[in-house]
Amino acid sequence: MTGPAIRDQRAFAAGALFLAFAIFFFVTALNYPAGTAARMGPGYFPRMLAIVLAAIGLAVMVRAMRSTAERQPLRQWDWKGLAWVTGSVILFALLLFPAGLIGSLFVLIVMSSKASPEFTWKGALTNAAVLIVLCLLVFVYGLGLRLPVWPALFN
Repeated sequence: MTGPAIRDQRAFAAGALFLAFAIFFFVTALNYPAGTAARMGPGYFPRMLAIVLAAIGLAVMVRAMRSTAERQPLRQWDWKGLAWVTGSVILFALLLFPAGLIGSLFVLIVMSSKASPEFTWKGALTNAAVLIVLCLLVFVYGLGLRLPVWPALFN
């Protein structure tokens, strides 16, 4: 007798990745006191979030094994796209203080847009403009985070 077959390998892999991240963050959060629901400690929210993420991962994995799931093979990794996105996030972190939020977000958005096969300069620049305005409104003006907005040489 064989176990249930994985029909949608892509969804199953995504669910397994969710589950792996959930376990990692739950174990990491064990280093912090949880407290109670009434008096939450620094470990409470990460643990609850990890539990929700694990539940989502398990649900996706179970759905991928149902007999009604569409057959989807696991595709080869897009290493070029992964490199563009990872590189853009690293560059954002390195540029945040010298280039400010506007400059570093611009580089992040345009560079990570290159990961898509549908990349166009018009689309990347439009996304950059909209996302920069949204990030400024939410993080700098809405939440009051003290982030450098402009490059250091303008201050």
